[in-house]
Amino acid sequence: MRSRTLRRGAAALFLIPLLVAGCVSDPTAGGSPGASATEIRVGVLHSLSGTMAISEVTVRDAELLAVEQLNAAGGVLGKKLVPVVEDGASDWPTFAEKAQKLISQDRVAAVFGGWTSASRKAMLPVFERNKALLWYPVQYEGLESSPYIFYTGATTNQQIVPALDYLVSQGKRSLFLVGSDYVFPRTANKIIKAYAAARGIEVLGEEYTPLGHTEYSTVVNKVVDARPDAVFNTLNGDSNVAFFKQLRGSGVTPERTPVVSVSVAEEEVRGIGPENVAGHLVAWNYYQTTETPANGEFVRAYRAKHGADKVTSDPMEAGYNAVKLWAAAVTAAGTTEVEAVRKAAGGIAVDAPEGRTTIDGATQHVAKTARIGVVRPDGQIEQVWASDGPIAPDPYLKGYPWASGLG
Repeated sequence: MRSRTLRRGAAALFLIPLLVAGCVSDPTAGGSPGASATEIRVGVLHSLSGTMAISEVTVRDAELLAVEQLNAAGGVLGKKLVPVVEDGASDWPTFAEKAQKLISQDRVAAVFGGWTSASRKAMLPVFERNKALLWYPVQYEGLESSPYIFYTGATTNQQIVPALDYLVSQGKRSLFLVGSDYVFPRTANKIIKAYAAARGIEVLGEEYTPLGHTEYSTVVNKVVDARPDAVFNTLNGDSNVAFFKQLRGSGVTPERTPVVSVSVAEEEVRGIGPENVAGHLVAWNYYQTTETPANGEFVRAYRAKHGADKVTSDPMEAGYNAVKLWAAAVTAAGTTEVEAVRKAAGGIAVDAPEGRTTIDGATQHVAKTARIGVVRPDGQIEQVWASDGPIAPDPYLKGYPWASGLG
């Protein structure tokens, strides 16, 4: 049975056009959106409560760090950035409602926010109807583009496909798929099954549970009975805590059956407990251990603000990058006006903690280096493979014959 949040979320995808139809505003009326003579307002919208708070609170913190750094350097267009923070509460209708508030009441110049694809898809019609900008910071399943969304996390060919290629290179020929029951895992697994069919990989099982689910004995028993070469994990939020603890309790080891996760980063490892997930694999574009000059500065700045024991992670870094990329595009445009920023954004690049990151103007995604890592006993993630350089975004997988028809 789906959770109450998911039932409401599904309904919201149909109700959102009605929700916003009577309250659409023109964010550019009266000048540049979100801007006064001395200030520019920006929205920050993440789950600060509910099952996704384990992942999203730190993304908010990283985005606010980027705002603080920009202000310390003189702001944007000589104006101070003023963040307006809202809680999506792990509830997709709430994300849509808060997005509309930020646009029409707070009149922000841009919104940085979301995590789950359900939250993004709930917000998408709000931003398109208002012709406002959302900067979405988390890896996702691809097969989407919007003129009013910039995607600064990985799309499929920058995370899931490289993870599958890595498993094949390690001799893995069978998979068991485990995911949360919403858009991202189901679409990701549709892509994974198409890849598997083309490469002769056997999918031995496919299981979904609601967000926030904590009883994994049945799923774990199915994994044990199937004896796959690897598990591909698209669980999100605090369900990962229960899954990995119960998987470890069943005797499944990363040496025999590695789990590769695409939504478990350093912050989630802390919540799961490193002892429960050490040795398993993750696929991202950034780790706290990534060796770039910009990363050393990012980690030091984040810890100085939030504590020496804090960790950084890929979604945090992508949120931090989003603010910096938006600021660079606004500077290039000379205004916060949405269409001017969109036009100026193509080719904008920053030396991010993950390395050089460039906006692709055609898709409004960014070029990113793919990295596979293994979780260490201390909770940090050690890179075991990386692409030769940034991979151009291909959200519709046009460069992969096996993916034809998926979009």
